[in-house]
Amino acid sequence: MKKVLSGMRPTGRLHLGHYLGVIKNWLKLQEKYECKFFIADWHALTNKYKETDQLKENVRQMIIDWLSCGIDPEKATLFVQSGVKEHAELSLLFSMITPKSWLELNPSYKDLKFNLYYQYMRDFLAGKQIKIILTPPPESFDQALEKATGKQKNKIFEEYLREAFHRAFYNQKGIDFKWLKETLMRFGIQKKIVEEVVRNLEEGDVGKDIDTLGFLAYPVLQAADILIYKADAVPVGEDQLPHIELTREIARRFNNLYDQIFPEPEALLTEESKLPGIDGRKMSKSYNNAIYLSDDRETVNRKVLEMKTDPQRVRRTDPGNPEVCIVFEYHSIFTDRETVSDIDKKCRKAEIGCVDCKKILAENLNNFLDPIRERRKEIEKDISKYERVFQEGTEKARAVASETMVEVRKAMKLWVF
Repeated sequence: MKKVLSGMRPTGRLHLGHYLGVIKNWLKLQEKYECKFFIADWHALTNKYKETDQLKENVRQMIIDWLSCGIDPEKATLFVQSGVKEHAELSLLFSMITPKSWLELNPSYKDLKFNLYYQYMRDFLAGKQIKIILTPPPESFDQALEKATGKQKNKIFEEYLREAFHRAFYNQKGIDFKWLKETLMRFGIQKKIVEEVVRNLEEGDVGKDIDTLGFLAYPVLQAADILIYKADAVPVGEDQLPHIELTREIARRFNNLYDQIFPEPEALLTEESKLPGIDGRKMSKSYNNAIYLSDDRETVNRKVLEMKTDPQRVRRTDPGNPEVCIVFEYHSIFTDRETVSDIDKKCRKAEIGCVDCKKILAENLNNFLDPIRERRKEIEKDISKYERVFQEGTEKARAVASETMVEVRKAMKLWVF
């Protein structure tokens, strides 16, 4: 049977995006393959090493979330990464043979740095009362830049803001702060504000938290996570494909240098969740726009009522466009097809109001979450019992990892204790 391995970092409560992007796929995989799913608490430290106060509680909440959703310890091995010290040993040994250039060229490293810088800039501007407009801009970035006059002092489309920073960030000479400064001022942001935010990006501590050996080398640890169990496949989104290829490269290099121990795992490409947060942005704890698997009915009802709808539909009698409505995106996932079709037609003819449409969605979301809530209640009654399940899974995983490490030490002519 094919061996599958996957993990999640414990950074907080799981939301609907996690369910659709990861958990839903795991539920299918555990029925077909020999699966190992682990809580990657060491990986959580790569850019959150200053924020460990909630780490144990986040692990506990992840245990509850996984089991509440139906991840089954009878069908898959569930464990906590830091409980298997052999991961760290293999990662260290892999680091001895992994060229530094492989890590520096890893696109995920630069992408995360981009996101950290961009989010800082966006939040800084919003704090200076610059209105960041989330609706689609009327023209392309290049067209808008040609027409930019510098007269709109208090608003900018987020798409333009992100594109400006993307062009400044991704170039061969490093971040082009001069071009970024000039472009932001052309879009109408006051010179004083632009100079301050660019200076903070250029000279401040933004992004410094990932300038560590641990973060640079975390793909090596990830390779150890996978290869120590001789996994045949790893479910990943498209953005994680470079990590799997690096894992394959490390396996090949080890096998060529020492002995044929590790298989080269394949990527099981999974569709990333496209479900937006209630404000239209990516669903994220940091944006405070997520619907969590642990939210109660009242909270779900409130969050659905806060969802943005078609911005052009001002009055109840105005026809709407479901294609630009977040609520309708949720309906397409959580509402039956017949009702979705009916809502589509009625919205376009102004035969249903946004509030009524949201009430239907809230009821369907709650119906989806109710079984998860019920299992959560049972688990929380005796959480220590379920923590022991993960302890047993960790011991089971460690037994497999220990066998692999004996092979590795022998192959590398190390002392075998």
